[in-house]
Amino acid sequence: MFSREIDEVLELRQLHISDAEELFQITDGSREYLREWLPWVDTTTTVEDSRGFIEHSQRSFEAKKGITCGVFYKRKLVGTAGFNSFDWANKIGYIGYWLSEDYQGLGIMTKVSAALTDYAFSELSLNKVDIRAAYENKKSRAIPERLGFTEEGKIRQAEWLYDHYVDHIVYGMLVREWITH
Repeated sequence: MFSREIDEVLELRQLHISDAEELFQITDGSREYLREWLPWVDTTTTVEDSRGFIEHSQRSFEAKKGITCGVFYKRKLVGTAGFNSFDWANKIGYIGYWLSEDYQGLGIMTKVSAALTDYAFSELSLNKVDIRAAYENKKSRAIPERLGFTEEGKIRQAEWLYDHYVDHIVYGMLVREWITH
């Protein structure tokens, strides 16, 4: 079970089935806000959907395909973050995250992303961490920019969001850059 205490108020840990109700409540409470950038919001309509997501995440972790964690601020679940996938052949981890609207602007996801990047390089021996965000999602893009990731390019029409495509900006950090960061 993956868990990291980031500071005195912030913890990252794998979700348990017992977190399903709370996960659903924060998803439901931020539905309109999250829907702007996340394609799965409309299909998360019950606690069972959140439970299924957690079970899928646990299987992915056991298969070494990804790590999905709850972001806990002052012991309250406020979002999720982790590695959506790993490319073990090329030693790349792909970070993804979202945060409840009520907890934006506190530096939470920047600290979480830094901790995940540290973990990728120091414990997983990855060579690269990749973060992708929709071109117009300024808040999400600010995180890798703040952490010194390199903007590597744009993927046109990378994701279908309900009724339109969005372009993604790709950010990368190499282990040798992070060490000297």
